[in-house]
Amino acid sequence: MIAYTEHRSVYQVVRCRFGVKPVEEVGLSEDSKQMLEQGAVPGRRIRADAQRNEDAVLEAAKQVFAASGVDAPVREIAARAGVGVGTLYRRFPSRSDLVAAVFRREVDACAAEAVVLAANHAPGEALSRWLKRYTGFIATKKGLAAALHSGDQAFETLPAYFRASFEPALGNLLEAAAAAGEIRGGIDAYDLLRAVGNLSVSSTEEGLAHTSRMLDLMIDGMRFGASGSKD
Repeated sequence: MIAYTEHRSVYQVVRCRFGVKPVEEVGLSEDSKQMLEQGAVPGRRIRADAQRNEDAVLEAAKQVFAASGVDAPVREIAARAGVGVGTLYRRFPSRSDLVAAVFRREVDACAAEAVVLAANHAPGEALSRWLKRYTGFIATKKGLAAALHSGDQAFETLPAYFRASFEPALGNLLEAAAAAGEIRGGIDAYDLLRAVGNLSVSSTEEGLAHTSRMLDLMIDGMRFGASGSKD
């Protein structure tokens, strides 16, 4: 999660320097009032409120992006999160900032699940379950591929973040499954990530069913030549 940095309210600075009237007297919108007034709350409360708001916005954005794509209206995200549009823009000044934050959050959650699965399932089963989790991750990212290639600086570090998070997660699962004799060794994690990604380009119901079937075939193929195989 991106850290929240305490700072003095913009409204406080402007009022001090230029003698601006209190918020209720200057005719600001309700969203703007909420955005400005939140910055005037004592430090500890700012941190708690801001963290709750950020979590709510990111979860709402995740759901809206999954349903409508990354170009979905910001007001829809704010409404689902239960915050004002001003609050959303205060933390994420541009749409690309919000998309990048949601992406990183989802990458973290998906990568972390590899550890949970490895602790609760046999190596081959953990690998299979995680690959299916990964296809679900990709399927809900409508419009992300285009965003990543848009040239926006907010997205520049995301491909490297993707690899740095997913390659070790999948690599550990592959090594454990190979050591247990459930798949053959020598499978490159990045090659497999790319292959599964190519399978997951469709997000329609039929497309997801096809992806699941093809993934099962791919997993069966990895078992060929395993040290524990009887074939």
